[in-house]
Amino acid sequence: MANAQTFMIDYPKSPEELQEYLKNGLSQKEAAKRLEQFGPNQLKEKKKKSTFQLFLDQFKDFMITILVIAAVFSGIAGEWSDTIIILVIVVLNAIMGFVQEYRAEKAMESLKKMSEVQSQVIRGGKNQVLPSRDLVPGDLVLCEAGNMIPADIQLLEENAIKVDESSLTGESVPVEKEASKDIKNPEAIDSNVHLFKGTLQTNGRGMGVILATGMNTQLGKIADLLQEKRPNTPLQIRMEKFGKTISLFILLICLVIFGMGILRGEDPIPLMLVSVSLAVAAIPEALPALITIALSLGAARLAKKETLIRKLPAVESLGSITFICTDKTGTLTKNQMKVVRKEASQDSLPEGNVPLQLAMALNHDIQSNEEGNFMGEATELALVEHIVEDLGQKEYEQIQEKYPRVGELPFDSERKRMSTFHQFGDQVLVICKGATETILDVLEKDISSEEIIKMSDQWASEGERVLAFAGKLIPSLPAEKEWENLEKDLSFWGLAGMIDPPREEAKIAIQECKTAGIQPVMITGDHPETAKTIAEQVGILEEGRLSISGSELRELADEDFEKQIEKISVYARVSPDQKLRIVKTLQSKGQFVAMTGDGVNDAPSLRASTIGVAMGITGTDVSKEAAHMILLDDNFATIVRAIREGRRIFDNIRKFIKYIMTCNGAEILTITLAPFLGMPMPLLPIHILWINLVTDGIPALALAKEKAESNIMKRPPRPPKQSLFSDGVGIHILWVGTLMAAVTLFTQYWAIRNDWHWQTMVFSVLAFSQLGHVMAVRSDRDFLFKQGLFSNLPLILAVLGMIALQILVIYVPVFNKLFHTEALNLPELLICGGMGLVVFHAVEMEKLVKKWRRKS
Repeated sequence: MANAQTFMIDYPKSPEELQEYLKNGLSQKEAAKRLEQFGPNQLKEKKKKSTFQLFLDQFKDFMITILVIAAVFSGIAGEWSDTIIILVIVVLNAIMGFVQEYRAEKAMESLKKMSEVQSQVIRGGKNQVLPSRDLVPGDLVLCEAGNMIPADIQLLEENAIKVDESSLTGESVPVEKEASKDIKNPEAIDSNVHLFKGTLQTNGRGMGVILATGMNTQLGKIADLLQEKRPNTPLQIRMEKFGKTISLFILLICLVIFGMGILRGEDPIPLMLVSVSLAVAAIPEALPALITIALSLGAARLAKKETLIRKLPAVESLGSITFICTDKTGTLTKNQMKVVRKEASQDSLPEGNVPLQLAMALNHDIQSNEEGNFMGEATELALVEHIVEDLGQKEYEQIQEKYPRVGELPFDSERKRMSTFHQFGDQVLVICKGATETILDVLEKDISSEEIIKMSDQWASEGERVLAFAGKLIPSLPAEKEWENLEKDLSFWGLAGMIDPPREEAKIAIQECKTAGIQPVMITGDHPETAKTIAEQVGILEEGRLSISGSELRELADEDFEKQIEKISVYARVSPDQKLRIVKTLQSKGQFVAMTGDGVNDAPSLRASTIGVAMGITGTDVSKEAAHMILLDDNFATIVRAIREGRRIFDNIRKFIKYIMTCNGAEILTITLAPFLGMPMPLLPIHILWINLVTDGIPALALAKEKAESNIMKRPPRPPKQSLFSDGVGIHILWVGTLMAAVTLFTQYWAIRNDWHWQTMVFSVLAFSQLGHVMAVRSDRDFLFKQGLFSNLPLILAVLGMIALQILVIYVPVFNKLFHTEALNLPELLICGGMGLVVFHAVEMEKLVKKWRRKS
């Protein structure tokens, strides 16, 4: 970027060329040429692992290394078939791990692509919205409050622009910017005419030219410092700690088994292989990976349901939400504003202009796209569409040309109004638009507000959003620093009433929330009467629940607010700092809050909430950056669907933990207790490893596909710090693991007494028991046949596939030699099948007992 040609090409030299350039921007052909020359507007990411490297990483696990060493010792001892089988199982394990990790990585990459920033540019004389990666040096970018700056830009035009540059400088106070058409090299990050990639525009609007993209930007210089490893979620951290603790315990048991065998005079090499194989099979080293995969794939599924997860912990937090604080417009309503009535004052303007018509035609930020369709915020869109319907497209365009905008005071959440200034002959027309009470504050003192308030309140009580308009003519436009003084002594020009009907699905979703123990709360900037009417229509405001305005909230002491907050369902005319107060007060009461937001000033409350929810359609880049998840359709019902999906994901994680830990416990007990009961070692190392591969891995992952429990939205939210082993999971692991081991050991005793093929039977009973168990733990409350046998097809296919493989190992001569098995006769096979079903029926009976307890 030290070379001027790196960041700017052929900047217009004459005023005429500059004027043409500012009107048309780059041509499509020139933009394509520059994209090829400078490359995409992206920062280089840390070099990703290749597919082959990802596969090789599967062999770095400590237990796999131990297993390979054991295979080598087995070969030295002359057991070549064992060596080959162990190595084959190691490779199969690696393939399974690789496939799972690869899918999770691809899922996260897909989510990242979906969250790319879009930018508004002028190309070929037309306004276009493009992915920021397609921007090139020389592009003209329109800069709006709330947007992330997509590249290093020099401002050519600006109005009250402030930028949060803390990501570059660490300075938390937004920096004021100014415009200059004299192009300067953006080497100094303290420049007041440049906007830098990755910073956030908090105020104002303007237009600038891109000087540098991608790695040539100031952000590109420090890109290597920005490469952060994705942090683990709280659940992953807990499971890693648990995994280490249980691993030490299992290693201790394996050492005891090895020591006992040596004392009994057994051959140390086979004994070592059994101990190592048991450690590999029983240590749940795959649990953290399985949880990561479940969360990543869950996030990918949520994206298909219009919910984009930006921070992975949000997936596991969804099931804990107790309060949803939601905006009204577009979230609970359709965001299809329509002006249904207006009331104009008797004032007039020169040249026969009607003030209210001029105000509606001029005071807005609506743009036209390439097809000539209007684009912009729903409220302003309704005003423009109404005035075009009234006056006609031609007259509307003539007004735009005749009275050009020469300045503005953009809307902000403190003033709650927007003012624009237009050339009106040799005078300047001031137009102010906003909420009725904020416009009343800037009217001439002799104007009676009683009738205005009465009419506005009446319209609001009928569910309408009411905007007031005022203005005046002034001789000339003062210096910019004095513009705020223009918002006073205005004439009242009229009111416009709009309706935005509630979404039908919002009513259903709110009822579902209440059934699930979640309290929906409406927080809006609208009039209190409008807010109450809509809240009653969708079912948020019911008897016994309270409604409060921002002014009333301001007067409420913290102590009194804490007492009332859990009863308040509607907040109207609230400011962003009050939204933050609401979040923090709810959290102080032990509540877990999802908060929606779309504006720049919503960022603090989005960050502070348990789950910050940004709007995908109307949301600013600032709000999306602060949020944990983004609603791609801005629909309240989507939040509820996401909570439902979050609960399902967490339930399924608990199910495969329950399944894996039970199976591992059964294997440990079987091998540990057999010698104490005077029986030979029940399983060979090959058998243990096979069971670990066949029954633990594939069925466990298929459990992540399990559908939601029938009561998933009829139970209260889950406490976020609740142990994975609560609600009977730990007890289930203990008693079912013990039962599985008892069934296996009983089979061994019975088979030895009857001189059957006892070891093959023990091997098969343990495998079939685990497959029966996985079918039973598909639901914590519903019997298998009530769920539907084929409702989780991947799991059914996995179980049938595993049974088929087990039959092959029993009956195919080649596998008999490799796995040291013997062909079972029909009675022996039927006994194995019957014994394998004992655990399944026992777990189904457990559900029946729980059902009786719930009823009693």
